[in-house]
Amino acid sequence: MDLVGLLKSQFLCHLVFCYVFIASGLIVNTIQLLTLLLWPINKQLFRKINCRLAYCVPSQLVLLLEWWSGTECVIYTDPQAYPKYGKENAIVVLNHKFEIDFLCGWSLAERFGVLGGSKVLAKKELAYVPIIGWMWYFTEMVFCTRKWEQDRKTVSKSLLHLRDYPEKYFFLIHCEGTRFTEKKHQISMQVAQAKGLPSLKHHLLPRTKGFAVTVRSLRNVEIMKIQHCWESSMERNTTQIYTLGASL
Repeated sequence: MDLVGLLKSQFLCHLVFCYVFIASGLIVNTIQLLTLLLWPINKQLFRKINCRLAYCVPSQLVLLLEWWSGTECVIYTDPQAYPKYGKENAIVVLNHKFEIDFLCGWSLAERFGVLGGSKVLAKKELAYVPIIGWMWYFTEMVFCTRKWEQDRKTVSKSLLHLRDYPEKYFFLIHCEGTRFTEKKHQISMQVAQAKGLPSLKHHLLPRTKGFAVTVRSLRNVEIMKIQHCWESSMERNTTQIYTLGASL
């Protein structure tokens, strides 16, 4: 192990990262709380300020992925379409197989300058989590209960509010609804077979209701399909990226 690798494995370094993340995150949340005074006066200014405040939190995690761990995210796409990324609002559909898929989505958003305004369809319980959950609340993140009868109206209403959002954003969505595992895949394919749907080798049966509502509600947005692929084996997990600086 070289000197840099040795330093990355030291608990003191991990402690410094944790302290900076927690302290800066709580400061951001406090400032976001104060910006509520702007909401009834100038909603668009409130949104622009919170978009920039929100950037301070996920950007630290992207730094850990790309700089601390040295993980390189390579994009293979149509060269003619590439210059348009980040210039238009987009629904980004991703597969969900590994622990750090959300980090790769954020890395993509950072690369195209829309990390601060990026949205996700998240569990409602996450809104109560300090730092990231509170940050999401102030940036008008879309929360769901995963119970369609309850989500039908609330999710659609939240999405409609984003039609006049002043900043460009990526709306990141995992249509599979959960992380891919062999057990889940087996159950999912049994359901697909019962419904007469084609079998999928590397994906779970997508949940189309949430995607359909998102497309109908947002309108006039681009749709991007991203397939995560990894060169190395996934023996290393998110914890090792944070603590050991292990690349993937």
